[in-house]
Amino acid sequence: MAIFEYKGMRPRIGNDVYIADSAEVIGNVVLGDGVYVGPGAKIRGDYGSIVVGDGTAVEENCVIHARPGEVCTIGSRVTLGHMSIIHNAKLIDDYAVVGMGSIVSDWAVVGKWSVIAEGGLVKNRQEIPPDKIAAGMPVKIIAEVKDTYKKDWTGFKQLYVDLARTYPGDLKRID
Repeated sequence: MAIFEYKGMRPRIGNDVYIADSAEVIGNVVLGDGVYVGPGAKIRGDYGSIVVGDGTAVEENCVIHARPGEVCTIGSRVTLGHMSIIHNAKLIDDYAVVGMGSIVSDWAVVGKWSVIAEGGLVKNRQEIPPDKIAAGMPVKIIAEVKDTYKKDWTGFKQLYVDLARTYPGDLKRID
């Protein structure tokens, strides 16, 4: 794994965190307990700050970055799907899902338990209220998140918390 201090700013990493060897965590970044950072992910706190809550999955090839002097906050038990881009989002609240290949842009807010469908674009300063499903480019609200979805996704989110805990001991490189 590549964890870098930058100009005196050093990532703070919680317990039971997995960071893949090909991932990069740079500068002013806080990763809560049980965070999973997949291969190819880039979390750049070089001139802004990034806070990632407990049990969040930053899947393969995600990019997270913050503007100078800004804070990009990602809550607990959030799923950032493969190849998603989070650029200076104000907040991606707890239990939200940002689907594969989606973009959440500057100062945007994604509410608690909300879902951004695959390939969605949350525009600059756009706000998605809690418990909504949004899709498109730019995203528009298309549905409500139901309790059955929350129950299913609580289990899916635990899979990544478990990977973060077990990968360090169970993942074996074979060349």
